[in-house]
This record gives sequence, C-alpha cells and structure tokens, in this order.
Amino acid sequence: MVSSKDVAKHAGVSQTTVSRVLNMPETVKKPTLDKVMKSIDELNYIPNGHARSLVQNKTNTIALLSGPLHNPFFVDTTTAIVNYATEKGYRVNVQFVNDKNLPEAYATAIAHKVDGVILSCILIDDPIFEKLKKMDIPFITYNRKHKNNEYFVEIDNFQAGYLSAKHMIELGHEVIAWVGGTLSVSTFNNRYLGFLQAMEDYKIPLKEKYIFNTDTSKQDITRAFHELIQLKKRPTAICTGADSIALNLIDDAIKENLKVPDDLSIIGIDNVDLSHHGLIQLTTVGSISEQNLGFMAIQQLIEMIENKKNSCIQITESVKVFGRNTTRKK
Repeated sequence: MVSSKDVAKHAGVSQTTVSRVLNMPETVKKPTLDKVMKSIDELNYIPNGHARSLVQNKTNTIALLSGPLHNPFFVDTTTAIVNYATEKGYRVNVQFVNDKNLPEAYATAIAHKVDGVILSCILIDDPIFEKLKKMDIPFITYNRKHKNNEYFVEIDNFQAGYLSAKHMIELGHEVIAWVGGTLSVSTFNNRYLGFLQAMEDYKIPLKEKYIFNTDTSKQDITRAFHELIQLKKRPTAICTGADSIALNLIDDAIKENLKVPDDLSIIGIDNVDLSHHGLIQLTTVGSISEQNLGFMAIQQLIEMIENKKNSCIQITESVKVFGRNTTRKK
C-alpha cells in the first residue's frame, strides 16, 4: 500500500510537506502543491477521507438538522436524506433538535466545515437564514420555510389545512376542533390559517375553546385532548396540524374508550408512511405526487453543491386528501 512517505520520495519533498498539502494546502506554494498532487495521482495514493477533502476544499459532509424522532415525518425524511446522500458519496451529520435548542444546534452544525446544510427546523423569522446566506454555504430547508420565501421544499400548507377542514365539513361535521403546533413555524402557521379560512368559507362556527396550538409534545397533545372531551359540547371531528399529532390523539381516544371514527373523526397532514399502515389507515392530507420532501430537498442540495449553483429553490407541492379509516360521515 502506498504511503505518504512514498509520495514524499516520489515528489522529492519531505513527508512534512506532503502532510501540509493534505491538511493545509493554502500554506504550500503552488509549484510544490502541484508536484505533490501529481505524485499522489501517479502513485494512486489514497489519503484518509478528511485529508482528501481538504485537498479538494470539499468535505463530502452534509449537516442535517432534523426535527425530533417522535414525529414519524422526520423518521421518513431523515431516512430518505441519509440514503440518497450516502449513495452520492456524502456523509451526513445528523442532529435531532426541537425549537427550544435551535441556537445550540445551529452552532454545532456550522462549527465544522461542511459542504451543505439541510434543515427542517427553521423558524419563520429565524436569524440563521441570513447567516447561512452570508457564509455562502449551500443550504435548503424542507417542510418549513423562512419568511424570505427562498431555498425551500414544502407542501402547500395553507391548502392542506383548508382541505382537512373541508373534508370534515363535507362529511357533515359541525363541531370541529383544531390541534396543531407552534405558530412560529411556517408549516403549522399556514396549516392553521388554511383551516380557519375553510371554516369561515363554509360558515362553520368556531370558538376559541376548540383551538389548541401545542408544542407538539405527547404531554401537550394529551392535555388538549382531555380539555376537548370534557367540553359540554364535544367536537365530533378534530383536524390536526400533522400526522404525528393525529396519531397521538387516536392513542388518547383509545385510552378513553372512544372509537375512531365512530365517536370521533380525526384527520392528519403529511401522509407519512405510518399513516397507511394496515392497522392505522389514517385519513390525511399530503402531496399529490407522494414524494418524500426530504428526498426532494437533498437532491436539490447536492445539485447545488456539485454544480456550484446558488439558484433560489422554491418548491411547493400540491396536496390532496387521502381518505382512509379515521374519518366518517356524521
């Protein structure tokens, strides 16, 4: 096996110089750098991955900031992202974060040299967006987007919220509740606004006591559920901001001996893989194309990295209702 010592001898330089070429190429004069690189090629020397990445000014590493794994959406998208990136020769440094530890997650992600950043945890008014633009790192968001409306892949979240309410209304439900997530992120904010618009368009009364925008934790979703079922006039249907919320509510209903959909209709948004499991069959709203948003985003990011393109990606997938077994006519 060829060693760095063999490269040094072939190039007529010291082993220290070879090391500098691999680790700090900017400190080596171009004639020497070219000579060492030529020897590396001629001897077919393969340095360790870190060294080679520095020579090429490329790490073949992508930072992924994903939402928490208690949400199956992030299980699906993280799997798709890592699999595609690996296939293309990239390592993925994954962090699973929640909205409370975003600053620390961002700091960790950009502390090390990476070729690109893909993230699903950005807030509507997040300062990291401009920092990434100034750092000139290729990046893309998926599922969520920044208020600048740039570099994102999403579904039509407003329409998703609208269609979820419309579906329940067309089934004859009049007492409809909403259980969503924090409005500081585009996904939940726009889904909630779509829900409200449908309720207004179809003239369905909606009182504040039927609305819960949770922190998406199991505890907060369960709290919302119990408050709803204790109301004098219980909702007969619940529209949710995500499949993960819908699945938690179904679990809560089962524990209270409520039958879904006989006693309570529930609809999600996202159409995650788990939603069409034979034992679940969750009615949900999702992309018409049924493409994985993480997969779409990582494709775009790697194209930006490899083709050195900084074009502004703006992809919004159209949506439809996937009618299954958790909703029924009133």
